[in-house]
This record gives sequence, C-alpha cells and structure tokens, in this order.
Amino acid sequence: MEQKGLHVAVVGATGAVGQQMIQTLEKRNFPIAKLSLLSSERSAGKKVMFKGEEIEVQAAKPESFEGVHIALFSAGGAVSKQLAPEAVKRGAIVVDNTSAFRMDENVPLVVPEVNEADLHWHNGIIANPNCSTIQMVVALEPIRQAFGLKRVIVSTYQAVSGAGAQAVEELKTQTANMLNGEEVTPEILPVKSDRKHYPIAFNAIPQIDKFQDNGFTFEEMKMINETKKIMHMPELEVAATCVRIPVMTGHSESVYIEIEQEGVTVDELKALLKEAPGVVLQDDPSEQLYPMPLYATGQNDVFVGRIRKDLNCDKGFHLWIVSDNLLKGAAWNSVQIAESLLKLGLVKA
Repeated sequence: MEQKGLHVAVVGATGAVGQQMIQTLEKRNFPIAKLSLLSSERSAGKKVMFKGEEIEVQAAKPESFEGVHIALFSAGGAVSKQLAPEAVKRGAIVVDNTSAFRMDENVPLVVPEVNEADLHWHNGIIANPNCSTIQMVVALEPIRQAFGLKRVIVSTYQAVSGAGAQAVEELKTQTANMLNGEEVTPEILPVKSDRKHYPIAFNAIPQIDKFQDNGFTFEEMKMINETKKIMHMPELEVAATCVRIPVMTGHSESVYIEIEQEGVTVDELKALLKEAPGVVLQDDPSEQLYPMPLYATGQNDVFVGRIRKDLNCDKGFHLWIVSDNLLKGAAWNSVQIAESLLKLGLVKA
C-alpha cells in the first residue's frame, strides 16, 4: 500500500464495530498509506482483508502507535483509558468509540452534522458519542437551530448488536430454542456482569447497562448528559428510557420534543428535516411510509418519520428516529470525524 496518505490504526479490529470501521474506511476511499489493525493478544494473528490486501492483526501495545496519524478505538473503555494517552504521546489523534472520555470536559464529544467545530479544541482525543445519542441529535439539531429546543423525552428500542456479538448469538440461539419448545438459559442480557439475566428472544428488557442511584440506567444517563454536551445546552430538559428488543441491528427511538417557538407546523418540520445533513425523511402515513430498523441496516443515514404535533401542547412534537447502530451509531460517525479532521486541516500526512 505504498501511496500518499495517512497511517491509520484501528484498535479492536476484529470486533463488530472494528470490522465496520475497516469496511467504512474502504468504502469511503479514505486516504490511507498504511493501515495498522490492532486487537487483544487473543485476537492477534487473525487476517483481515482491506482493499484486496490481507493484513495481519497485531496485539495493541503503546509502541504500536509510532507514526500513526489517526487511531480509531473500539475495544472497550479499559483499553481506551490505557492506550489512548499512549497513542496521543506518539503524535496520533484518537477517535474513541467507548464511554471512557465522553464526559471529560477536555475532550470534545462530536457528531459532525451537529458540532464539527468542537474538533478545533481537541487535545489529542475525540470522543464518539453513544449510538442512541448520535441518531437523536442528528435529527434534533436542525430543529433546535430553526425553532429552539426546550425538552426532549426519548424511549429507545435498541438492537442486540449494541451489546456485542455474544448478545447477537444469544438472540439467535434463544429464538431457535423457543420455537422448538426447548428451555433457554440467558447469560448475556441485560448486562453480562449482573447477577440476573433474562431471555431477549420474544421479549423486551427495560434495562441497558447498570442502574444508577437515581433509578435511571447508565445508558439513559449517557443519552441525557451527552445530548446536553453535544448541543452545548446544559439547561436542556432531557429524559430517557432505554429498552433492548429482539432486533439484530438498528436502533429505533420514539422522541417527544418541545420547541421554543409557537405556531410551528408539522410541514415546516418535515421541510426542515428533508434538507438536513445526514437525515432521510420517510414520512407518508397514506403510503404507510416510516423508518424501520430492518431497512436502515447497512445505511449511513438517520431516518426520521411519524412526525406529529402533540394533541395538548402547541410546542410539542413526536418523531420516530431509526439508524444502524453499528454505522452512524459507531463506525461511520468515527470515520466521519476523521474525514472532518482532514477537511478542517487538523491532521496532515
């Protein structure tokens, strides 16, 4: 791969998101002179294809980042906390897909359609937000800019791929077992390390991540706090309920918002979202047209539909927002940040 471009590293290269990062870099024809694929010792030695070339995955160590321009991390928070500062020391810009640095006040939390300008003040690490937060703020930012935003209440319907490859396999196995009348023994969801597990097949689990002292789960608090940070609105009223459902890929969200401006119509919101970057409007009740996770899978965009005015509040609206949690929710947003760094002249080969 002797060509002009950047030295890019992908940490967690054999995981679901890491694989999507590699595929996205290839699809976007990102200017790469050298690609380093890094993982745990356990996965080292595996081979991954990139642009017709077989690349061997190496164990991630501090010295792995020598000469790296951009490092995309998706190998868990503990790995990011340990190795991201080492990568920065060696001159790399880290785009981290874990929750390790998201709420650090010295780390920008970036969705390019919303707050690309925050990249200018990075100190070597840029955080990629939670998947469910990303798709919501992409849809809400144009509305916030045009009409103001006062309150957000969101209920999520999240795919099992957000919990990792083992959760996907558990869904497949449980579904087959239940259809065959066999018993199931859940081991992964709602949270692998918790004392109690429930089946996900034919079920909905109103817990994603661990419960906090305030009764909200960590996933819900991520959505609440990240939305405020990305939009630079600490005063924004946000509440979330996050639910895991038996869908492989693609998160769905029912979102209620209250805007600042009076007299806004549904048609005005639709016209706004139709032109919004990264958004595809799918909203025609007469044709039963609305977003669904099955059809959002493999797409980079955020799909919005079912836009309705609230029946009791003039400034209240309801939206249905769907996106591929592994792409816009993770891999694509990370690569998009890398593209923004190039565009803004913040990284050079």
